[in-house]
Amino acid sequence: MSQQTTDVTHRMIASPAGRIHLVEQGAGPLVLLVHGFPESWYSWRHQLPALAAAGYRAVAIDVRGYGRSSRPGNTAAYRMLDLVEDNVAVVRALGEETAVVVGHDWGSTIAASSALVRPDVFRAVALLSVPYTPPGGPRPSEVFAEMGGDEEFYVSYFQEPGRAEAEIEPGVRGWLAGFYAAFSADTMPTPGAPDPHFVGRGGTLRDRFPAGRLPGWLGEDDLDVYAGEFERTGLSAALNRYRNMDRDWNDLADFRGSPVTQPSLFLGGALDASTTWLAEAIRAYPTTLPGLVSSHVLDGCGHWIQQERREEVNRILTGWLASLPG
Repeated sequence: MSQQTTDVTHRMIASPAGRIHLVEQGAGPLVLLVHGFPESWYSWRHQLPALAAAGYRAVAIDVRGYGRSSRPGNTAAYRMLDLVEDNVAVVRALGEETAVVVGHDWGSTIAASSALVRPDVFRAVALLSVPYTPPGGPRPSEVFAEMGGDEEFYVSYFQEPGRAEAEIEPGVRGWLAGFYAAFSADTMPTPGAPDPHFVGRGGTLRDRFPAGRLPGWLGEDDLDVYAGEFERTGLSAALNRYRNMDRDWNDLADFRGSPVTQPSLFLGGALDASTTWLAEAIRAYPTTLPGLVSSHVLDGCGHWIQQERREEVNRILTGWLASLPG
C-alpha cells in the first residue's frame, strides 16, 4: 500500500445497510470522499494526506456494496436514496452535524444527490468527472437503450444481472487493468479506434480495452489493492448501482429539475467522455449549480482525475475548501 496511507485510521460505522467501512485522516471540518465504479476508498489515497495537512478531517468510504462495507443481497438496496442515507449515517456516527461531500464518477452523482436531498447535512459539494444533471428527463433505461445504434452502451450492458459478472469475474485483475487503461489519458484508445464505452454485437467490453501497459497513475501494487477487493467480493453489488437508475428516476421525482444551491466545485478531464458528452450540463451550471465557486476542465486528463492529476486536484480542492464559509 502507498506510503501516504500508513497513518490513516480504519473504522466501521453503522448505516441503514448494515456497516460502512471508512478511512480517516486528520482533524478539523469534515470532508467526506465518495468513490465511483470500479474502485474503493483507495482511489482517494492521494487526497487523504493532502486534506489532513490542510487542516481537514478527511474521510473516504467504501460505498455500500464495495470493499469492507456491507453488501445487501437485494438489488433495490443500492438505490440512490439509500446511499444518501449512508452518507448521512457516516456524518452522524463521526459526531458531526454537517460535512462537505466530494465525489468522483458514481460518487459525484451520489455526492450531488446527497447535497440535493439533505442540504441540512451537506453544506458544500465537489463533483469530479461526472457533471451534475438535475433529476428528471426521460427514463434512463430508455435513453441508454437508444445509444450506439448496432452497438450497446456500457450502462445497458451493466444493467442486465449476471452478464457483466460473467465477463469480469473469471479474470478480475486483467479486466480492471484494461478498464482503467481504457479511460486514462496516457493509455486510452487512439481516435478512430472502437469506443470502449460500447459493446459490439456478441462481444464484451474487454474486447476494446487497450493491452500491454498500465496507465501512469496505476502501479502494480495499486492494482493489487483494487483487484484483491473485487476478487473477494465479486462485482454484483457494485454493478447494482447501474441496476437502480430507473428506481432513482422514480424516487427523485419530487426533485426533478432542482438545482443544487450550496457552494460547489466541478473538476473534469478534457479527454474524459463524461466531460465531453455532458458539455451541455456544464454549460447549464449557472442554473443547475447556482452556488458554483469554480469549474475546471484539465487539459490532457482522462476519467480517473484525482489519481491522474493528484497534485493539481489537491491544490484546487484545498483552495476551494479554504474559500468556503466557516
